[in-house]
Amino acid sequence: MAATMSNVEEIRTRAVLGEFGVKNVHSSDFPGNYPGYDDTWNMQTFQKNFRIDIVNLEENSMEFDMVGIDAAIANAFRRILLAEVPTMAIEKVFIYNNTSIVQDEVLAHRLGLVPIKADPRLFEYRDAGEESAEEQGSEIDTIQLQLKIKCSRNPRATKDSSDPRELYLNHMVYSSDITWVPIGNQADVFADSVIRPVHDDILIAQLRPGQELDIIMHCVKGIGQDHAKFSPVATASYRLLPEITLLEPVEGEKAERLKRCFSRGVIDIEDVNGTNVAKVVNSRVDTCSREVIRHDDLKNVVKLARLRDHFIFTVESTGILPPDVLVTEAIKVLMTKCQRFLSELDSPSVE
Repeated sequence: MAATMSNVEEIRTRAVLGEFGVKNVHSSDFPGNYPGYDDTWNMQTFQKNFRIDIVNLEENSMEFDMVGIDAAIANAFRRILLAEVPTMAIEKVFIYNNTSIVQDEVLAHRLGLVPIKADPRLFEYRDAGEESAEEQGSEIDTIQLQLKIKCSRNPRATKDSSDPRELYLNHMVYSSDITWVPIGNQADVFADSVIRPVHDDILIAQLRPGQELDIIMHCVKGIGQDHAKFSPVATASYRLLPEITLLEPVEGEKAERLKRCFSRGVIDIEDVNGTNVAKVVNSRVDTCSREVIRHDDLKNVVKLARLRDHFIFTVESTGILPPDVLVTEAIKVLMTKCQRFLSELDSPSVE
């Protein structure tokens, strides 16, 4: 590759955001590509450079940095979070009575998308060859839920009232109306953590007097690759760490305009001998909008880049499992995939 030694390191480690495009998009640090650089993969070097830093951890969301890894591995980790970490979700819906205006198949679909608070690690996958009859399923692979509700008129409603909330009883069917029916010894096993919908305020249907729902549901273990209802995350994404470098001092009115070109908190103005001078304080929060490039007198004083091996992950759980548990489970899935691949390479059938 034709490149001077002064910018080889930038090509290897930075994606540069220019006026008309992004440079150094593809990884190029492979063995033999750069004279004087030993890019042969080494376990000791990887262990030295790789790290995970937890930046923020809340009940249902998590932000962490994954540093020293290739984009292919980071993206594989993201896809595993979306599609291969198992959860429990409603799979079979047995409708005994549905006199609402919602069609059976639409109602079954809505119920299937209600996230269920149950630890999938305590259950086994249901045998794909099993019959779909209600009698099938056991305490180790099935959760049974029930929705039985009937709408009626409120005898205490005022005569001139027109508000459905006052006129009717049970006219709004929420996820809180779904109850858990233990199978076998589940009542003892889950005595400390009752199985229920994650959220109690998910609207399922609206009823009017005389209409009712009588439904039995079976939850099974599955992955998002089979159906989106099994996905444990609302979103799992990553972005590269931004790097903003001022190539020359920016003062006065230009400093104020430069500050407005970036997200709040990226650029700060400090007083240096009575002069306002721009300073980069936190490039991490920048969205890399490249707004600064629109200003002819500012676009050449700032260099915008992103670190190629520094990934900022954001994971939002649906509430079935905490986000830190999801990350741990995703790592286990990735390790299992690697072990399976290595065992296939070592098998005698591979020539």
